[in-house]
Amino acid sequence: MTRSVRRTRRTMQVAGAGAAALLALTACSSSDDDSAGTSDSSGSSASDSPSGEVTVFAAASLKESFETLGKEFEKAHPGTKVTFSFGGSDALAASITGGAPADVFASASPKTMRIVTDAGDNAGEPATFVRNQLEIATLPGNPDKVASLKDLTDSDLKVVLCDKTVPCGAAAEKALTASKLKLTPVSYEEDVKSALNKVVLKEADAALVYKTDVRAAGDKVEGVEFPESADAVNDYPITLLKGSKNTATAKAFIALVQSAEGQKVLTSAGFLKP
Repeated sequence: MTRSVRRTRRTMQVAGAGAAALLALTACSSSDDDSAGTSDSSGSSASDSPSGEVTVFAAASLKESFETLGKEFEKAHPGTKVTFSFGGSDALAASITGGAPADVFASASPKTMRIVTDAGDNAGEPATFVRNQLEIATLPGNPDKVASLKDLTDSDLKVVLCDKTVPCGAAAEKALTASKLKLTPVSYEEDVKSALNKVVLKEADAALVYKTDVRAAGDKVEGVEFPESADAVNDYPITLLKGSKNTATAKAFIALVQSAEGQKVLTSAGFLKP
């Protein structure tokens, strides 16, 4: 074989190897570009961005705080809408297990949350995000001079309690039992807002409600703290629901509730940190 032929063959081999290397590099670069196009810096796909509507079932005592967070969420994520259904946690839990469409459930007690988890309607492990403590709500100026839990047992006072099946009622019962006190209310209400409203409308002299509700009512009522409330502090759990039709947005709302920003809104309303 002549020297010229050998030189030509060697040149073709080097060129072929170079082309193969260039092809492999191009394929690798293309793969990286594709990956960057489907994921953001946190590893979530673009399709996971919050959008559309979510329905949140939440304890009545969360009304003011959650409505504030809902507006903040919609502002931060244009095109989203958060719809709330507030009420007694037991009634909301029963609605969820009965098939009511909802994405998120925030309960005022672990006991009412268990109604949902026992039925297998949760899509994740419930997490406690705040706690709440009882307070006595009286008429403005506290004309009856209520100063303690024992004062509520005065037969001349019209006192309202939440129904024992809802968290605020169960907490009141626990505080009264721990204090070895017994009182007969003029009515049992379906949720904490209904109990508080009886005092606001002057249909009752006092009610056992949450500190957050007394604060939300402003000068419409006056709050009286009592030491026995420390024996009946309620944990508030939140969870994504199995029937959620908008999982990404529901998870994003839960993340806001649990975030430093969400906690700031909740603690300023009187909730305790978990």
